[in-house]
Amino acid sequence: ITVLLDLCKGAMEKGESVKATLPIKNTNRVVGTILGNEITKRHPEGLAEDTVHLHFQGSAGQSLGAFVPKGVTLELEGDANDYLGKGLSGGKIIVYPPAVSTFVPEENIIIGNVAFYGATGGEAYISGVAGERFCVRNSGVTAVVEAVGDHGCEYMTGGKVVIIGSTGRNFAAGMSGGVAYVLDEKGDFATRCNTEMSDIEPLDEEDLETVRQMVEKHVKYTKSAKGSRVLANWEEIAPKFVKVMPRDYKRVILALKKAFESGLSGDEALNAAFEENSRDVARIGGS
Repeated sequence: ITVLLDLCKGAMEKGESVKATLPIKNTNRVVGTILGNEITKRHPEGLAEDTVHLHFQGSAGQSLGAFVPKGVTLELEGDANDYLGKGLSGGKIIVYPPAVSTFVPEENIIIGNVAFYGATGGEAYISGVAGERFCVRNSGVTAVVEAVGDHGCEYMTGGKVVIIGSTGRNFAAGMSGGVAYVLDEKGDFATRCNTEMSDIEPLDEEDLETVRQMVEKHVKYTKSAKGSRVLANWEEIAPKFVKVMPRDYKRVILALKKAFESGLSGDEALNAAFEENSRDVARIGGS
């Protein structure tokens, strides 16, 4: 606890830049959380991006980076246990294998279960496979990962997730908001996606640009071989991405777009979108 607080004293008190490389082991739990709390108490809106950049090497214990705020970047060269980035609140988390590792990242689990549970904001770039329940109840994080286990994006309400590999079963169960983009190379993703509340759609040009930019960041931060192959063969691979879009969320987005196009803004646009969506729901319910 005191190591990080002492190391980052300048950032907490004056917003000064701090960079350090530190060892980590799996008995080190909730690393970064107390630091994030102290920063938030002094800087409620967070710090400038990457003000604090901590590069850890080793195997992290549970809840690395839980609730970390804007301005804090945690880079892990190694692997992490469960609850990585739980409640992430604007910070950035980067995970990739050590340079000396010989395994193929996109075929091996590098972070545990329930990563980014209830996260409200920030970014995540994971070079490897995530365990089960990745981004459950995510409401604002943008994340790139190379594959996930069962129940990915369960109960998600916001944010954007790009998966450049396979998913487990029951993907998007209870998903009511946000968007997930999945690289469906084998064409069988529909058999693993829960479509009770969401639809599987092709990507439009705006979606494709979003995915490309997110994968570019993923490669920049993690040096991902899989991400590099996706970008190098973009014209061939891009059509294999599918979008998981919650139906209710899509109606709200379309209603809000319509309100903006009619000249409304701010609360007026939100109220108009809400009324439009309410009418659509009533119409669907009565049909």
